[in-house]
Amino acid sequence: MPEISSQLASLGWDSYFDEKFRQIAGDGAVPARVVADHGAEYVAHDGDKARRAVAGRRLRNDALTPPAVGDWVALMQREPLDVIHEVVERRTVFSRKVASRETREQILAANVDVAFVVAAATDVNPRRIERYLTMAWQSGAVPVVLLTKADITASPDELREELEQVSMGTPVIVTSSVTGEGIEDIARQLSRARTGVLLGPSGAGKSTLINRIVGADLMRTRPIHGSGEGRHVTSHRQLVQLPDGGMIIDTPGLREAQLWDGEDALGNLFVDIEELALRCRFSDCAHDSEPGCAIKSALADGRLEAARLQSYRKLQRELRAVAAKTDARIRIEERKKWRQIAMAGKASARP
Repeated sequence: MPEISSQLASLGWDSYFDEKFRQIAGDGAVPARVVADHGAEYVAHDGDKARRAVAGRRLRNDALTPPAVGDWVALMQREPLDVIHEVVERRTVFSRKVASRETREQILAANVDVAFVVAAATDVNPRRIERYLTMAWQSGAVPVVLLTKADITASPDELREELEQVSMGTPVIVTSSVTGEGIEDIARQLSRARTGVLLGPSGAGKSTLINRIVGADLMRTRPIHGSGEGRHVTSHRQLVQLPDGGMIIDTPGLREAQLWDGEDALGNLFVDIEELALRCRFSDCAHDSEPGCAIKSALADGRLEAARLQSYRKLQRELRAVAAKTDARIRIEERKKWRQIAMAGKASARP
């Protein structure tokens, strides 16, 4: 098995991944990190060079979660395309529910250390920020809010204060790809081979921000309108190595940021509401018509915004619905699996 080389370490390889890799690697497999996902094909970097690869037959056929950008994998070197044999156990997972009626997980990025929630100064939406921050807390990564396009607003400090109130202690960095404001602060978050991911809507300036950090037009962008609104042209997820160390993953703008499993994440973002609920007279208070309700009292005197409470309840309902459907799907799949095993057993017992 390979030792931890400086080339692999620059991609984020450490003792955790080394141990997990040794548990699943087959003969001839080498560790590599997925740096781009093009759908049917991937690009994986083995510390020496980037290699084109496809998912192995077992990953494709056994209903396993496919590799994602940021994953460490056991790579079998083949011609003309390498084969991803196994996915190394993930340290963090950035997921959402697929944008359809189906209850299924879609992994946006893996092994992320810092989740940058991006909001353009031209379109600060507190409810959207709450949703993205919930996804960030669910992932296991450390969330940071980025306010982009600060150069085209007259009130960046006011917007920063608004974001700080919404994010409940999450750091907020004001940035501008034009003036360079905040670029060094982002780079410091990614020191020592840490990996970040940019999460936000189309046109928030994610690709332009990466170009400014890298110092080259690496990511495709389109000109912004006079209003400051742009169109995001990223069509696939890609991990970019930064000149001063660290990596950052650009993602296509999310039309639907539907949450995946993990209701506990709400406690990190809505700690004000959950602390108020503990002060209610009744432990099972529904915060509707019960006497001695601390949340109703906070709404009445302006300490709590009604819109923030509505957002909390909406996200809570969504997460509980996902959990219920996921549990039901797992039970159905387990019954189906054991039914197939039983049928196979009966068939093998026949003379």
